[in-house]
Amino acid sequence: MIIDFHTHIFPPWIKQQREEYAKRDPCFSLLYSEPKAKLATAEELIASMDEAEVDISVALNIGWVSHELCVETNDYILDSVARYPKRLVGFCCIQPAAGDAAIIELERCAEAGARGIGEMRPDVQGFDFTGDTMKSLVDVALRHDLIFLTHSSEPVGHQYIGKGSITPDILYSFILSYPNLNIVCAHWGGGLPFYALMPEVAEALTNVFFDTAASIFLYRPQIFPRVSDIVGSNKILFGTDYPLISQSPIIAQIRYSELPEEDKNDILGRNAQKLLSR
Repeated sequence: MIIDFHTHIFPPWIKQQREEYAKRDPCFSLLYSEPKAKLATAEELIASMDEAEVDISVALNIGWVSHELCVETNDYILDSVARYPKRLVGFCCIQPAAGDAAIIELERCAEAGARGIGEMRPDVQGFDFTGDTMKSLVDVALRHDLIFLTHSSEPVGHQYIGKGSITPDILYSFILSYPNLNIVCAHWGGGLPFYALMPEVAEALTNVFFDTAASIFLYRPQIFPRVSDIVGSNKILFGTDYPLISQSPIIAQIRYSELPEEDKNDILGRNAQKLLSR
């Protein structure tokens, strides 16, 4: 079983009207205003999964600044999951700054079958991870057993479009504020796993996981055994950031890593299965 925990899909009309949507939302503009930035529909994701022999993908939204666009694209993701119930798992996006409207939207998505929230971007969406706005939303997430997936940023290294400023210190404050929330830190948590060599950090990561999205652009392949040694292979989730990256290169990195076969299988799917069934 192979589960890609980090993919993005968009309605075909957004692909067709890219420039218009880039004008309407700062997050979409940041990530997709360039014509070369890839956009994929649910059908294109399914086709790529078949080619790479991926069984299930988590279809994430993006951190829209506009509440209305959160709702519009959440609808598409929920509809896509309904059309491909055995292949897709849906995560919704919310704009915490929308207040009560965000809570209503999160409740709606959870009742419609969403399994999580994400990919959230507080730096672009303009909210504080540890502010009062988040508490009511996390309460809803906990009540519905939703997983919270956030973008993560490396505080050092090269700059790239969408890198952002959600660095390990910010993630750590959020994790400490909500120890019972299942959190997935995308892109290896911006390096947060390395801080788990500190005992207090390791203890705080009980309900925290790290996906491998965009790994080939960020780290050498040795990242897999190194992070596994520090936090355990049970904390790592295979993710690609499709359509930014196709599935096969990261699957190959895992397959040819120094990890034991059991650990490879855990990362490729079993860890995701366990997390999604919590």
